[in-house]
Amino acid sequence: MIDIKDLIDDPEKYKASQRARQADESAVDKLIAAHEARSAAITRFETLRAEQKAHGKKVAQAEGEAKQQLLAEVKQLAEEVKRAEAASAQAQDQLRSLQASFPNLIHPEVPAGGEEDFVTLRTEGTPRDFAAEGFEPKDHLELAEAVGAVDMERGAKVSGARFYFLTGIGARLELAMMQMGLDQALQAGFTPMITPTLVRPEAMAGTGYLEAHDDVYHLERDDMYLVGTSEVALAGYHGDEILDLSGGPKRYAGWSTCYRREAGSHGKDTRGIIRVHQFNKLEMFVYCREEDSIAEHEKLLAWEEQMLHKMELPYRVIDTAAGDLGLSAARKFDCEAWVPSQGTYRELTSTSDTTTFQARRLNIRERTVNPDGSKGATRPVATLNGTLTTTRWLVAILENHQQADGSIRVPEALRGYLGGLEVIEPLG
Repeated sequence: MIDIKDLIDDPEKYKASQRARQADESAVDKLIAAHEARSAAITRFETLRAEQKAHGKKVAQAEGEAKQQLLAEVKQLAEEVKRAEAASAQAQDQLRSLQASFPNLIHPEVPAGGEEDFVTLRTEGTPRDFAAEGFEPKDHLELAEAVGAVDMERGAKVSGARFYFLTGIGARLELAMMQMGLDQALQAGFTPMITPTLVRPEAMAGTGYLEAHDDVYHLERDDMYLVGTSEVALAGYHGDEILDLSGGPKRYAGWSTCYRREAGSHGKDTRGIIRVHQFNKLEMFVYCREEDSIAEHEKLLAWEEQMLHKMELPYRVIDTAAGDLGLSAARKFDCEAWVPSQGTYRELTSTSDTTTFQARRLNIRERTVNPDGSKGATRPVATLNGTLTTTRWLVAILENHQQADGSIRVPEALRGYLGGLEVIEPLG
């Protein structure tokens, strides 16, 4: 959640952020009003309770009619205290509810607008000219079925639409790129993690994903959620803890299966494995000091681009517009690879700086150090996340490295993870 004190001190900054997000800027005034109402309710409750205690002492010293009068007043005060306590709790709940739904303050550099208002920061690599090579590029599903990599029909038979089997070389390709990503993460100092895919509501709420309820799977009987990214589990990993960041950021690489309803994408990308309900992903997650988050964000983006270069994929980097950031992100960079069959770029990686937003919700802090070297107060840490590789990468790999005869050239960096395999040949 946002820093309510900062919002009260500089409401215009938050209103500008809301305008850039194309969100309701009056939410700022509602938050301030709710905070004032909570303060007033707490003050009234504490005042009445103090008065109640004072009357209690007077009763002990009084006699006769005066005591009976004081007892009646104490009874009346008790009822008022009870009502004031309930009003205080209600005001606290109202403030908490408004804070929970209020999005993160965006970075000043973030472009304003909605999904189509992103800014392209740079383009890397040149898409192949298949016409010059003398053949029309096939889409990833046709290629995958020809080499025995994906079985959509049996995936649908077993689990329904948008499920699939990765078979043969498809399974090997995914494991190979996941392992390559993990090796890169290890070299960069990340701790590898295999994370839970079922989490409690507190973890979902803490990362801001509970608000995206249409896109998540909820197991009502157990009140548990299937995660759409290991970010959720990794953010909750240090919940209610005080971290020691004196040695630098804590970096984790989470390998997990992910689940998404894709509820808002009916009729969109229904062919193949671009938008599916289940996939695997290797996610980077970082805890760092708030003042280090911008530099750390650039590092995460660089590691993502390093992987894309290894896969020999043409791509572009976009600065996502404010209205497309989601609840938690203050800034988000996407890397989109060229997909020949669609003649456009599609997202493969995403890295977000959520500043202290998630840490405030999950109560994750660091201990500061005073100028004299003694222990100082605690403060929220910053959290960031970024994708190193995921199942969707197979789409770009198959399409960009296809050959006229239907075979697939394996990127050089990936060959060592496939026993030296250089070319994937069609079956039969």
